[in-house]
Amino acid sequence: MVTTTLLQPDTVREASETAWPDSAEIPGPGHVDLWMLSLPDAPPGPAGLRLLDSEEHRRVATLRHPVARAHYTAAHIMLRRVLGAYLGQPAHAVALRRESCPVCGGPHGRPATADRTSGLHFSLSHGAGLALLGVASAPVGVDVEPGIGDATVAELTPQLHPAERLDLRNELPEDRAALFSRLWTLKEAYLKGLGTGLGRELSLDYVGERDTAARPDGWSLFNLPVPGAWAACALRCPEGTGGIRGFGRLPPAGL
Repeated sequence: MVTTTLLQPDTVREASETAWPDSAEIPGPGHVDLWMLSLPDAPPGPAGLRLLDSEEHRRVATLRHPVARAHYTAAHIMLRRVLGAYLGQPAHAVALRRESCPVCGGPHGRPATADRTSGLHFSLSHGAGLALLGVASAPVGVDVEPGIGDATVAELTPQLHPAERLDLRNELPEDRAALFSRLWTLKEAYLKGLGTGLGRELSLDYVGERDTAARPDGWSLFNLPVPGAWAACALRCPEGTGGIRGFGRLPPAGL
C-alpha cells in the first residue's frame, strides 16, 4: 500500500486497492498512512471476534442494532490487524489505552497503544458503511461521515466559528451542504487529533477553506476523496507541509 513518494492531499484521487499488511513501517514526520475498509453488515466470524479485547466486547454488547455491532466489530478488527503490522505484534496482542482528556483530564482522550515508546499515533473513524484509519508518528485525527442534510446544516451552523458561519452564508444555497460537510469532517478530524473530541467548543477553531492561514497552528488539515461519503484528516505538522504516504482500501475478505 505504501507509496515511495509523499503525496500532497490535492494529488490523491481516492484509495487504491491493497492487501492486508503483514508488516509496515511507521511514517516519518509530516507523513500519514490512511487505510479504508468497506464494512460488512453481517458480523465477522469467530476468528475475527477472538481478536477483540474485553473492553471492545463490552462495547459491542451495548450496541442494540445488529448492523452497528457488525460495523464496530469489523472496524476494530481492521484497527488491530493494521496496528499489529506496524508494531510487529499479533492483532490480538495489541494493547490499547486512552490518553487523558485535554479539557477535563478524564481518561477519555485520544486512543493510543499501551506501548508508550512505540512512536505510533492513530485515529479510527467509521461511518457511511466505511472504516477509515490514520497512522502517523505524530498526533492524527480522521473522520468519515455520510451525506449531511440541510436540516443538520441549519441546526449545527450556529455552533461553528464565526468565520466559518460567514463562509457558509456566502456560499450558494445549493452548495452549502457540501461546504458544511467538508468543514464538519475537518473539524471532527482536528478535534480527534487534539484528543478533545466534541468536548471542545466548535466555535473556537477555524478550519475553513477561504483563509487556510487562519487554521490552527501546527496542524495540516485536508479533505479526502471518498466516493459516497465525506472524509478528512488532521495531522500535527505545519499547515501545508503534511502529506499522504499511502491511501489503501483493504479487501473485506480479510475479516
